[in-house]
Amino acid sequence: MRQGILGLLLCVLSAATALAEGEKAGEFDYYVLSLSWSPNWCAREGDARSSDQCDARHDHGWILHGLWPQFHQGWPSYCRTAVAPPTRRMTREMADIQGTSGLAWHQWKKHGTCSGLSAPDYFALSRQAYQQVARPEVFRKLEEAVKLPASVVEEAFLKANPGLTPDMITITCKQGYIEEVRLCLSRDLKPVPCGQDVIRDCAAKDALFDPIR
Repeated sequence: MRQGILGLLLCVLSAATALAEGEKAGEFDYYVLSLSWSPNWCAREGDARSSDQCDARHDHGWILHGLWPQFHQGWPSYCRTAVAPPTRRMTREMADIQGTSGLAWHQWKKHGTCSGLSAPDYFALSRQAYQQVARPEVFRKLEEAVKLPASVVEEAFLKANPGLTPDMITITCKQGYIEEVRLCLSRDLKPVPCGQDVIRDCAAKDALFDPIR
């Protein structure tokens, strides 16, 4: 009897996991624009990977992690789509704002397929979203690593982008570092309030923030 119940639970969990991916393309509520501070990512893992994003010839600051279709609760991923995948040229051309062509490809596969757009249109929309956000220059002027409250990063973005309110932006941390700034945008890229599963601010008072090398 116990084995029968266990088997039933495993079937239910397996079905739930399957439903977490492979949704129909184009069905979502809004976008999350995710910006990553490149020096912090390089310090945490990029340097160890010898990622080209962290090469000294670059001066990446806030890079585009991705433009993610989002539900009001949860998000779609690896969606079913009949559109052609991006060419190597398309992903390579995104490296100036995404750090590497590999990240661009991964973002298309996991998130872009859910947008309902073609690969060229998804990348064009991602670039538009990235370029319309004012990224505070103060962070590029740092000459050495600092520790600061995550709220300072949020306040700087709110000041630089008057159309944003605190419920439209969240700051994330990872391994003691400021990780990302996430902004919630409508399908036509207007700022909108984030869902409750997105608006989870990092509460760190002394998060690390590395300067551009």
